[in-house]
Amino acid sequence: SGGLIKYKDFQLVLTAQHVVDGELGDAYGVFSESESHIGVLVYADSLHDIAVLYVVDHFKNTKGIKWKPPEELAAVSTEVTYSGFPSWHSLMTYRGRVAGYEVHPMAGTQLMLNTYAWFGCSGALIYNTEGQPIGILWGIEMQEGIPQENMIWVSPIQNLDLKLALKAVCTGMDNKPKACQ
Repeated sequence: SGGLIKYKDFQLVLTAQHVVDGELGDAYGVFSESESHIGVLVYADSLHDIAVLYVVDHFKNTKGIKWKPPEELAAVSTEVTYSGFPSWHSLMTYRGRVAGYEVHPMAGTQLMLNTYAWFGCSGALIYNTEGQPIGILWGIEMQEGIPQENMIWVSPIQNLDLKLALKAVCTGMDNKPKACQ
C-alpha cells in the first residue's frame, strides 16, 4: 500500500520502507484503479520505516493529496482515514482515530491508531479530515503471536525528510521543475 501526494509539479508515492526495501534508484510498479506507472525509489528511511517513490509519468486520473503536512503530531482523538490492500483484498478505506502515542526504542514517538489494519496495509498514507498527511502505517500490534488488528502503529509524517528525497530527484536535472527550486 502507499499514498500518492502532489508536491508542486511532482507526484510522489509515500509508503513504508519495508514495502519497497530495494536500493535507491530501483523501479517499482505504481498502480491506481485505472493506470499504472513506474515509481523510482528516491528515499528510504529504515529507522522510521518511510520511503518515497518519484512517479516518472504523472497519473492522469488521480491527483494525489496535496503536500501540506501539519507542523505538530496529530493530537489524540484526531479523526483519520487511510486506504490499503489488506491480505488478498482489493483497495479498502478505513476510518479511525489517533488513540495515543508510544515511544519506539529507536524510532521515537509513534502514533497509535484505533482503526482496522491487516497485513498488506503497510505503507498506507494516513491523513486527517483536512486532507493533511499525518503518517505512514507500518504495523499492527502483536501480543503473544496474536495480532491486534485495531491497534495500528504509524510513523509520524514529521519523520520524513522530503527535502532530502527531492534532492535525489533534482540532482542532475537541467531544467529544474518548481519542486526542485
